[in-house]
Amino acid sequence: MIRRDRARGGKGRTLKIVVAGPFAAGKTTLIRTISEITVLSTEREISDHTRALKSETTVAMDFGRITVGGDLALYLFGTPGQERFDFMWEILAEGMLGFVLVVDAQRDASLDEGARILKFFLDVADVPYVVAVNKVPAGDDADAYAARVRERLRLPSDVRVVASDVRERDSVKEVVVALLETVREVVRSSGPTLVGEAGQR
Repeated sequence: MIRRDRARGGKGRTLKIVVAGPFAAGKTTLIRTISEITVLSTEREISDHTRALKSETTVAMDFGRITVGGDLALYLFGTPGQERFDFMWEILAEGMLGFVLVVDAQRDASLDEGARILKFFLDVADVPYVVAVNKVPAGDDADAYAARVRERLRLPSDVRVVASDVRERDSVKEVVVALLETVREVVRSSGPTLVGEAGQR
């Protein structure tokens, strides 16, 4: 169970999760929706042509936290989406247990950039991941959008693709649970060293 209240007492475990994805895909919103603490954000006002998509962008990272089962804290680190800040991606990837790739279902450019970002993270870290497909139009077939994203990103059949509205807590929770289940499956097949040595190749 994912809880929004702070874990009290005892020595809990902490795990690092990175939320990556293209510009304006919904990374900051995802973290703000699920975090039990006020999100530390480094958003700055946009002054270039991308302002048509959103008014602010993350320039370093977003940071939030959620508690799972009372004794496990997930630290969520959101990456900048714009390419000019991509030097932060490798810094934030260090020590992560897994990552969520967020893409905008309605923008082909988001899927193309998502493919590039996915390749980057797979090159620097051998960790589990899931893909969150955000901004599926209301009333449309979410499964069809998820299938399209799977095809465009050339994802293996065992990678979970979750259609998600990152403004809704229950929807974001499905994404987090999917990642944790993927991590558990990898740990079962490869041993517990993944948790202790999370991250780098």
